[in-house]
Amino acid sequence: MPQAHAAPGAGAAHNTDEANAVAANTPLTTKLLVILALLSAVAPLSIDLYLPAFPAMADDLATSTSAVQLTLTAFLVGITIGQLIFGPLSDRFGRLRPLLIGAVLCVVASIVAVIAPNVAVLVGARLVQGIGGAAGMVIGRAIISDVAHGKAAARAFSLMMIVGGIAPVIAPMIGGFLVDPIGWRGILTVILALAVIMVACVVAGIRETLPAPRRAELKAQRAQSASSSAALRSREFLAYTFTFGFSFAVMMAYISASPFVYQDMMGLSSMAYGIAFGCNAFALMIVSGIAARLAATRSVSGMLAAGVGLMTTGVIVVGVLVAAGVDPIWLSVPLFFTVASLGLILGNATALALGAVPAAAGSASAVLGALQFGLAAVVSPLVGLGGEDTAAPMAIVMAASALIAVVALLASRAPHHQGVRPLVG
Repeated sequence: MPQAHAAPGAGAAHNTDEANAVAANTPLTTKLLVILALLSAVAPLSIDLYLPAFPAMADDLATSTSAVQLTLTAFLVGITIGQLIFGPLSDRFGRLRPLLIGAVLCVVASIVAVIAPNVAVLVGARLVQGIGGAAGMVIGRAIISDVAHGKAAARAFSLMMIVGGIAPVIAPMIGGFLVDPIGWRGILTVILALAVIMVACVVAGIRETLPAPRRAELKAQRAQSASSSAALRSREFLAYTFTFGFSFAVMMAYISASPFVYQDMMGLSSMAYGIAFGCNAFALMIVSGIAARLAATRSVSGMLAAGVGLMTTGVIVVGVLVAAGVDPIWLSVPLFFTVASLGLILGNATALALGAVPAAAGSASAVLGALQFGLAAVVSPLVGLGGEDTAAPMAIVMAASALIAVVALLASRAPHHQGVRPLVG
């Protein structure tokens, strides 16, 4: 696996070699990838797993549907805040300690959520649960950036998509099967079990990939290049980050609107809705696997461009069908291809964004994730503004998000500034 790049200068050889040796001695094995993917999947699964239980929660807690919806918003806000906290902390104190703190915090908040006596306590617990769960996502990406670069990193992020990236898509399907037999508190207990597994994985399977010598070296690099905040304002990083974030917003618009589109408009049963979700999730998984396999021989930026092109085409078709007022069942076809195309986008965009700022991988990962779930928090309520009988808000939000992703990708094609590490492909 490629070693981390040493800072230039004659006096850095000994400490740099020791620091790089740590990363080199932490191979990016399949086991480590699966663990990191599971860590990154805990928060997304917690977002949508309990969506089918919303009506039962409102009845049991004697509250309104909007109050229950607030538990989801609180969790998304928590994820956004948590990534901004744990990303920079992992650059300063190493990956392992902040990751363990976040995992334990997620477990404690999950316990409170399971036993919450009212919706106010549940909202607070979900906020803290999101903050803690964010550690697995943001630090997991940073760990990959520590031990792999370029095409190897792109392949790793695409493989993580297979396990972790499809979690927001399959979670409602799983929740739909669980809500009747175990109830909403049972589903929250499943989320608690995932948080406990998260702690066990951190303790048993994660080694420190950013030891003190390497942290000191990267701090010196950031000082030489003005600051990490300056690096995070580079055109390359921002372009790929916005491509990633707004492509994810396309998927969140689909996820948030899907109960209305598939069940109310298409007339599918809850079981058929789950099957439709499963088909789209399977397509995303397959394309992510293809992207991982192609990363060794194809241009990473080229695959990203192809994915954005396919996604935008699918979104345009959705918009045309909605505007034409055709039978809603036909929306399932372009939605399938739109979701599948994200398998070419999310992993490759992540690798290119983090590759643009190697000296601040934790902070960069925090910005990437905060934008991702900050946009998710904005998009989720927007798609329901038109009520249950129209897909127009979904189509508009998807189109606006895809347009911004396209513009961001075009901005990434501008000539690189001097001093910025060359990107892949």
